[in-house]
Amino acid sequence: MKTITIEELEALAPGSAVVADVRPEEDYRRGTFPGAVNIPMDQIGSRMEELPKDKPVYLLCHTGERSVDYVDWLCLEGYDAGNVSGGYRSYLRLSLGRFLQEEDVRRDKTKEIERSLIKKFRKSIWRSFTKGIQKYDLIQEGDRIAVCISGGKDSMLMAKLLQELQRHGKFPFELVFLVMNPGYNEDNWKIIQDNAELLDIPLTVFESDIFNIVAEVEDNPCYLCARMRRGYLYSHAKELGCNKIALGHHFDDVIETILMGMLYSGKVETMMPKLHSKNFEGMELIRPMYLIKEEDIKAWRDYHRLHFIQCACRFTENCATCGGAKGSKRDEMKDLIRQFRGVSDVIEYNIFNSVHNINLRTVIGYHKDDMTYNFLDDYDAPGREAAHGEDRAEISGTAGSGEGGIC
Repeated sequence: MKTITIEELEALAPGSAVVADVRPEEDYRRGTFPGAVNIPMDQIGSRMEELPKDKPVYLLCHTGERSVDYVDWLCLEGYDAGNVSGGYRSYLRLSLGRFLQEEDVRRDKTKEIERSLIKKFRKSIWRSFTKGIQKYDLIQEGDRIAVCISGGKDSMLMAKLLQELQRHGKFPFELVFLVMNPGYNEDNWKIIQDNAELLDIPLTVFESDIFNIVAEVEDNPCYLCARMRRGYLYSHAKELGCNKIALGHHFDDVIETILMGMLYSGKVETMMPKLHSKNFEGMELIRPMYLIKEEDIKAWRDYHRLHFIQCACRFTENCATCGGAKGSKRDEMKDLIRQFRGVSDVIEYNIFNSVHNINLRTVIGYHKDDMTYNFLDDYDAPGREAAHGEDRAEISGTAGSGEGGIC
């Protein structure tokens, strides 16, 4: 099979070949190789006639791996087809590296990104960020916080927000921008480092072999990987004198978790804004992005034409976020919430507020630590007659909804 590198592709004479970007349209719109046309993988069969047979056709996917089968298919159909080695990720790494070589341009871009958080994205991002910090009392004077950076859009924005809060906040606290390299491939690792340089985020890096360990696990390797990474981060943060770790979960993560618990686990629970660690005494986990919507994070990213890694694990690089097949329960929840948003702009807030406003008189049972309660335990106790709120819930079937559910 014929392959071509990004450097060789750039050296071709204009018009001498066609580059077909086979990633999803959304990814293509955010950035592609100059002059590439978009024909997503699932449309190649129906749009094959759009590709010429009188010149080479090179397919570009995210990693350079998923496009291989389609190159073979086109060759069998009589096309002079080839594959772009390393895919769009390789082009992104090369372009970002070149950009960073221009010191003045990089410095201006960093300042532009910082100003936008306080100005253009003040309402959608900055106010939601500071509101979450205050509402859930996430940061105190004297804290030393390990900002855990995976390299994706969420953790990178969180790092920048906390950095700005540290610079302009009312009381002093310390930040350590902590990155664990669990075995990233060369392209992803370079993109993480280059984006940190662009955003002026000084990284503290440590290595682990988590990817190699979970490679041998067949049952639920993603769960094991996540648990191990969390443990490594806690441990290293504590060694660095931190009392908190900050993770980049956002508003959408919270409501997706609520729905998954109800629909697939039969319980009402949520992703908490902060938690004391059970295994690392004196350590606490905080989620500063708790009130920020994912669509606003994407808007910030796209406004500045930033490109972050998506699915960093080398074993799942072809997952949904990189253009592969969907299938996870979280993907299902994202689709469901997308449908809700098309129906009403209130539903997502009501899901979020439902775990802030639980009426214990109208639930069958609950538990906390070793204590378990069932409504029958005190059903006949004096004063346990049905309250007016219960009557209304039975009549309307919508307790907690309406205007009062909008935050």
